[in-house]
Amino acid sequence: MDKDRLLAFSDGVIAIIITIMVLELKAPHGAAWSDLVPLASGFFSYVLSFTYVAIYWNNHHHLLHTLTRVNGMILWANTHLLFWLSLIPFATAWSGENHFAPVPTAVYGMALLMPAIAYYLLQKAIVRLEGAHSTLARALGRDAKGKASPLLYAAAIALAFVNPWISVAIYMAVAVMWFIPDPRIERTVGAE
Repeated sequence: MDKDRLLAFSDGVIAIIITIMVLELKAPHGAAWSDLVPLASGFFSYVLSFTYVAIYWNNHHHLLHTLTRVNGMILWANTHLLFWLSLIPFATAWSGENHFAPVPTAVYGMALLMPAIAYYLLQKAIVRLEGAHSTLARALGRDAKGKASPLLYAAAIALAFVNPWISVAIYMAVAVMWFIPDPRIERTVGAE
């Protein structure tokens, strides 16, 4: 199978995920600035989630750029990633509507942790197919950010029951950590 078909399908699913999230934003019933205040939590959760989905889209694009071929394992690993990403709109809406209460904040963390694990598994499937000396294998190196992110999500999930805003700060910190697309793949591909 050609990787372009996999990329096009993934792009379409990610576009739908973003569309679903924006449709959850509701306009206020009044016309005053003060009518926006009750919507602040929902808007904040939307911005954070949009940033996360955009980060995944960017890094996914770079990741698939390293592929020379696609097999069934990569198809399923990619579908697994898309499944978990598709749950972000639910977690976004729930946490926003409930002003980041403990349980919705923990669920939001799960909605971030699971795609991180799925992305790692997709990387492993690509390296398994392409080989230990492939472009991706060389680019990943130690993958400190990739290993730190799930640990930070897990800590944030637990901390949601202590203070949800500590969890939100951790979610924001991980997003900042990944905001700039991972340059390892660009450097490796550019060197070839």
